[in-house]
Amino acid sequence: MIARYENLKALKDEQFRRLTGVRRLTFNRMLEILQEAFQRKMAQGGRRPHLSIADMLLLALEYIREYRTYFHIAQSYGISESAAYRTSRWVEDTLVKHPDFALPGRKALHKSDMQYEVILVDATETPIERPKKKAEAFLLRQEKKTPDQKVKRLFVPVFQMGNGTISVCSRNRRPRYGLSGPAKTSP
Repeated sequence: MIARYENLKALKDEQFRRLTGVRRLTFNRMLEILQEAFQRKMAQGGRRPHLSIADMLLLALEYIREYRTYFHIAQSYGISESAAYRTSRWVEDTLVKHPDFALPGRKALHKSDMQYEVILVDATETPIERPKKKAEAFLLRQEKKTPDQKVKRLFVPVFQMGNGTISVCSRNRRPRYGLSGPAKTSP
């Protein structure tokens, strides 16, 4: 099996960054950190992985960058889904623990004299129209013919909406709001 990282060595720096999401120098630094951690891990014994360390890093970056499922990534690398998950988690955890890639804590940010630009996004909920709780449900009769030409009668609940419309519910769907005509009044 040809290593995937071997195919990326021929790419230009800009193409490499576009594919992996990091510059080649950053990738190489990550690779050094992972190699040190891998040597410590293998000193305790254990089974050798199918992927090289560079491919492990590439797998984790691919998951972070493209957010593909572990199943798809595992198929690309020829490993199991659980192995792809374990590999990605090991790479992420190892890099986060290293001081070169650790983020400063909250106290360090408060002590810093850097100016931060804050952008607020309004993500408030907008109210949607729902059936009234006390609205009576009407039963709408529908007839369907089965393959043996027998008539099957179905009763579909219909809810009265606040704006004078009715909503028809099917068994597997939510009510459709405001798509029908004016509400029918019960006799």
